[in-house]
Amino acid sequence: MAATVHPLPTSHQSSAVKADRGDWGKLCAELRDRQADKDLAELWNDLSHPERRTLMASANFHHLQRDPRRAIEDMSKADRDAIRASIHRMSRYASQLRDRLHGEHQHPSRELASHAREALAAGNTEAAMHWLSIIERGIA
Repeated sequence: MAATVHPLPTSHQSSAVKADRGDWGKLCAELRDRQADKDLAELWNDLSHPERRTLMASANFHHLQRDPRRAIEDMSKADRDAIRASIHRMSRYASQLRDRLHGEHQHPSRELASHAREALAAGNTEAAMHWLSIIERGIA
């Protein structure tokens, strides 16, 4: 006797992201999450209490509002927007500081190139070739 195989019915749940629309569905889902401040809530949960206090101070919260144990969900939309703006301000400031620090240090190959120039000026092509070969090898 041959057994007949029938597929079991399954409940197929549609994904929030439509595959036929490329990355558009992902973008819409990300925008919905951002509108609901889910990204901010995740970041807030990862911060320590002193970091939270710093953000609250930067957001100009009153001293009584600076309780770092407050959850993002318990804050008003205006407070959440102030926290988000504070994060962007501090991030921009940190980037500017990093750029300034990197700008003050010259690349190591610049010093080697100056040695090569000095050797050429002195007529010592062998020494100049030595310095240039170091630069070309990428040692500095």
